[in-house]
Amino acid sequence: MTREAEFSSNGPLPPSGWPADSMRRLSQGAALSLGVSTAGEMRELGRRLATGLTAGDLVILSGGLGAGKTTLTKGIGDGLGVRGPITSPTFVIARVHPPVAPAVVAGPRPSLVHADAYRLGGVLELDDLDLDTDLASSVTVVEWGEGLAEGLSADRLEIAIEAGATADADPADPDDLAGDVPRTVRIASVGQRWEGIELPLLGLVDRL
Repeated sequence: MTREAEFSSNGPLPPSGWPADSMRRLSQGAALSLGVSTAGEMRELGRRLATGLTAGDLVILSGGLGAGKTTLTKGIGDGLGVRGPITSPTFVIARVHPPVAPAVVAGPRPSLVHADAYRLGGVLELDDLDLDTDLASSVTVVEWGEGLAEGLSADRLEIAIEAGATADADPADPDDLAGDVPRTVRIASVGQRWEGIELPLLGLVDRL
């Protein structure tokens, strides 16, 4: 895995910035469906998801090329306050983005491990990346991870993005979202870790 050192964030997004009535409570085995209309909204969704993520969490992303998996991951990186830039790791397979600076009061913040399983031949090749080495101290996001990355953790978020038929991929980053085409995002929580966790999703869920 490569480790990113370039500065690209001003720090994590404080959860206190979200209105109290924006919270949506997760539970073990629960699923939410959201309508996302633009690339900006997809990134904003990532920022909001990051407020509920801590070290040791696993997020598995699925969806076709141009669905917005990398755009969502950029938002998660924004919310965690990690270094970047965050781009599709297709050719590097996995990158580690450390936090911009250690938190003074709350203790060290997690790094973001951003992996791409698109070119992997199976679970054994994923095991060779040793993602579980960084799992306990990081938030791990695996694009194209459906059917491969579930064994990394019994507790995880599984996020599937379905884009409209006219969705386009960014030629410079094929897994990034290029056009403002409506997407449906389904967030499923797996494991006891997510019982009672609140996410600030008002304005996204309510557009369904």
